[in-house]
Amino acid sequence: MSRENASGVAVTVSGRNKRCRIKRQPGKDVAVQSTNDSSIVSKCSMVSLGYFSDDFLKGFVNKTTRRAPLINRGYYVRAKAVDYSLRCFLQQTASYSQRQILSLGAGFDSLYFRLKASGDLKNVIVYEVDFPDVVQRKATLIKNKQEFVELIGCIDEIRPAQMVAGRLCLSGVDYKLLGIDLTEIVELDNLLMETGLNPACPTLLLSEVVLTYMKGKSSSAVIHWAADRFSSAVFVVYEQIRPDDPFGQVMQRHFTQLNSTLHALTQFPGKEAQQKRFLNEGWEECHCIDMNEFYVGFIPEQEKQRIEMLEPFDEYEEWHLKCSHYLILSASKGDLKNCVLLAPPSDFHINKLDILEPLQISVSLCETETENPFLRRFAHCSSLIAPHIVLISGGFGNRVGQHGRLRDVSLMVKSGPVWKCSSVRDQGSIHFLTERMFHSMTALCDGCCVIFGGRTSPLKPVTSLLCLKCDMGDGAISTISLSVKEIECSGTAPSPRWRHTATEVTYKGQRYLFIYGGRSPSELVLNDWHFLNLEDYSWADIPVNGPTPESRHSHSACMWKGGVVIAGGLGTAYVPLGSIFHLRPSWSGFIWERIELVSSFIPRYSHTAHILDDKLLLLGGVTIHSDSIPEVTLIDLKTGQSFVYCIDTNLVKWPLMLHNHSSVLLVKERQLLVIGGGGNCFSFGTHLNHQPVLLQLPEIG
Repeated sequence: MSRENASGVAVTVSGRNKRCRIKRQPGKDVAVQSTNDSSIVSKCSMVSLGYFSDDFLKGFVNKTTRRAPLINRGYYVRAKAVDYSLRCFLQQTASYSQRQILSLGAGFDSLYFRLKASGDLKNVIVYEVDFPDVVQRKATLIKNKQEFVELIGCIDEIRPAQMVAGRLCLSGVDYKLLGIDLTEIVELDNLLMETGLNPACPTLLLSEVVLTYMKGKSSSAVIHWAADRFSSAVFVVYEQIRPDDPFGQVMQRHFTQLNSTLHALTQFPGKEAQQKRFLNEGWEECHCIDMNEFYVGFIPEQEKQRIEMLEPFDEYEEWHLKCSHYLILSASKGDLKNCVLLAPPSDFHINKLDILEPLQISVSLCETETENPFLRRFAHCSSLIAPHIVLISGGFGNRVGQHGRLRDVSLMVKSGPVWKCSSVRDQGSIHFLTERMFHSMTALCDGCCVIFGGRTSPLKPVTSLLCLKCDMGDGAISTISLSVKEIECSGTAPSPRWRHTATEVTYKGQRYLFIYGGRSPSELVLNDWHFLNLEDYSWADIPVNGPTPESRHSHSACMWKGGVVIAGGLGTAYVPLGSIFHLRPSWSGFIWERIELVSSFIPRYSHTAHILDDKLLLLGGVTIHSDSIPEVTLIDLKTGQSFVYCIDTNLVKWPLMLHNHSSVLLVKERQLLVIGGGGNCFSFGTHLNHQPVLLQLPEIG
């Protein structure tokens, strides 16, 4: 996986055995080439854990390193998408007597060896092109491994990295490894023709995160050259899209810091722009899908279940965001014009928020007395325990100068226009608090908070139920103290869980905590519910009738009319849900009722929700059903009408991520106080929202 040469590479040949000595100047090309080394290690990690089968990748690394589950999944879906495209091409051209694969910026990819060993390269010649120094390193590794040499063919036919037309080359019977900068398009064409490339036979060109590193003029020249040179061809591209949303901004910043700017990302930011680009450069057909569409539409259910079991995983937000920011594209022409590799699945609908006059909500930074790093966290909980007093617990964030799981409880107290922040003073019971993420914290009518569930890792749920009570003192933040009590509950307790909801409801004059959904170490999505009597802390069996909602976790739940409104969530197929249910009290218990909407809202999960004047406010979340992230949706629960609002973030100078956050409704001010949010952005680093913000809610009758 290598790309544009910005500073030039000088190549000389010396010695009896024609060993090549590469002289290179430090510059952008070196930074871009280093992405190959990082990529191959990540691919090896993914393969070693059983995500994808490839016995040859390890031959190109000195030492394997286990990557995080999120990175393993990211490289898995990339490998599957590219492999799917390759095999479709090979199947649809099987009747031809000769075929070609041309991999541009191949890096240390093992494509040839994997397909050759499986017997899938009959009548196929593979050409790989990359920077001369990358080619030299790869050629040396190949020559030193007998299994590679044997697959290429007769050892006498293999020339080590030598010069052809002044360029580095390793040549075998059906494998050609060429060292040349892709910006030198005339020399590239000459070298390929000299080494036997046949522009008249069916050809697949492959570019995995390559063209995007090249400036627009150079990459477009490659696309145009390929369309002009080959009479029947398919061009497959895998690279980044969507630079402007918060995740895209973090992604861009990461590559800029590596001195590897993604030029195509800003010039061709989405699927439609990429399609138009290829069509304008001479290709006759072009289809592309993002990795969410590929995973949902092209990976069999049994395979998805296998992937879920390979290693503990609980970063669904970051997984879906990563997949929404990469596409796989196939352009075709000639006899292969109808060789459609990647048509979008028919049952996968993308909502386009094409609003002529978008409704907007203003956002402002929450004015705090001092900057508090403890407010930079995600997977935490926040509750309004008294007017202008917010309690915050758990999550993942800043801890003693580094990131980690949090066990502290912090306070935000409004004093005039300013919010004061601090950790709560301990009353000797703080040892009951444990590190936990994705738990629930429910503020009760009596000023107490109940914490239930959560996890430390995807294998270690937290089982304790805690009751928190704050002594307000004289109302000043310095006089507020916390007492924590672990509650022993009677009756049959629900299974340990996280990513659930816990809401206070009323039944026959008694207050109950309604626990719904979530996930556990053994069940990826739960569909049960439980009632905890808040008077004697006993688990109660209360009849519930009506159509049961789909299983879900990471949904929202709001108290309404003595019951609960459940919205969104991630379902059993790991796809966001767009349904809303009301658990309505009845004389014999509760009844599930689906709330029918006049217009559907974008399915989402990892959002927050509040009810104000019979209006359901959905804030943020993650979706795979839209080209843009959900921001604010307002749903009238009586009429079923919904309204979409965009957030004007001009006053926020950093990417505002609205997932894994918490929010508190300030009724009098008609504001939402948004605390924390963010997460691990694939391999691009961890982003945590810098400080709380305030959203000014609209007036809707």
